[in-house]
Amino acid sequence: MQEFLEAKDRLLGIAYGITGDLGAAEDIVQDAWLRLNRTQDIEDVTGWLVVTTSRLALDYVRSARVRREQYVGPWLPEPLVEGPEDRVTMTESVNLAMLVVLETLSPAERTAFVLHEVFGMPFAEVAEAVGRSAAAVRQLTSRARKHVRDRTPRFDLDHAQQKRVVDAFSQACVGGDIEGLLRLLDPEVVLKTDGGGVMKAARKPVYGADKVSRFLAGVHRAPVQFRAVQVNGWAGLLRFVDGDLHSVVALTTANGRVTAIDMVANPEKLTRVRALINGEEE
Repeated sequence: MQEFLEAKDRLLGIAYGITGDLGAAEDIVQDAWLRLNRTQDIEDVTGWLVVTTSRLALDYVRSARVRREQYVGPWLPEPLVEGPEDRVTMTESVNLAMLVVLETLSPAERTAFVLHEVFGMPFAEVAEAVGRSAAAVRQLTSRARKHVRDRTPRFDLDHAQQKRVVDAFSQACVGGDIEGLLRLLDPEVVLKTDGGGVMKAARKPVYGADKVSRFLAGVHRAPVQFRAVQVNGWAGLLRFVDGDLHSVVALTTANGRVTAIDMVANPEKLTRVRALINGEEE
């Protein structure tokens, strides 16, 4: 029991990193705990839990691929907003934009990347989790690393710089200031909106500063408010329309400009955020 409690945050981070779904990650960690209780004579409980959690997460991603191919519009990970989800152990380098890129990897590549590159596990241990040789895992990780490096938007690690850009972005959106948005957006900015087929959203990514600024000016015509929060450990925003939470906006910034905008409006992915907001208002 003690080993599980000490490893739980790390296990949750591993499962979330592999699946991009906090609800699924919680179920996976709970399943690993139940399996631990049915298994005897385990010498390294923590190692067993990491391997079991990784395998369960890998199986989940394999089965989820078909569902996500049928998803309406872009699929974005469930965002982690500051609050109870702070218990999820992830490194600062894994923002929502990187999780979106991880979604384009094969399940085995994604698992190998998360375990080795994010959590620093040796190739031999990753091999046990993935069910391949250490040499094969090394190749998987190398391919995944190159893929992530080539596709992940440039980003600032300076939190103060992130916050300045995010604050200016929210002000420009509220004011419908297209010129202000153009000054803030990187020429090659990409915007993705996840409405899950329930909320109105762009069915395809929007590319380029001009199109993105006009899209943002259009969707913010209604009475809109923003609240600055941490999204997956990075500066982001909660977007309210007529006082109700509409979406979580994760912004990736580099050199004082926004390089990626990931807007999650699917109500199923905002359940925890709403609970957090309601808890603060009570």
